[in-house]
Amino acid sequence: VQLQASGGGLVQAGGSLRLSCAASGRTFRSYAMGWFRQAPGKERECVAVISWSGTSTYYADSVKGRFTISRDNAKNTVYLQMNSLKPEDTAVYYCAAGRNYRSVFTIPYETDYWGQGTQVTVSS
Repeated sequence: VQLQASGGGLVQAGGSLRLSCAASGRTFRSYAMGWFRQAPGKERECVAVISWSGTSTYYADSVKGRFTISRDNAKNTVYLQMNSLKPEDTAVYYCAAGRNYRSVFTIPYETDYWGQGTQVTVSS
């Protein structure tokens, strides 16, 4: 599975962005998908995860109520809708795929594939 993230950019605080992660390969729907972020000088953080079927989701406390993860298995794509963005959301965002839903968001974040990052910058 190859993952290609897109949709990052510069936005003012309070604004919105939608990230997309397009996957190649017929096995996309077999994987739980997650979004992670890493800010300069900080460790990588799991932001949101969605199960292969889309019926289960996980969110970090820092983004609950503001971010929404979704997936379209017919399009091999996972999305992260980010609303009410804050300067502390500034980071490089990565998408990842893992076979076990809970293991994707449980440290040490067991994942099988990673996409390249997309920069999200929120100005105050």
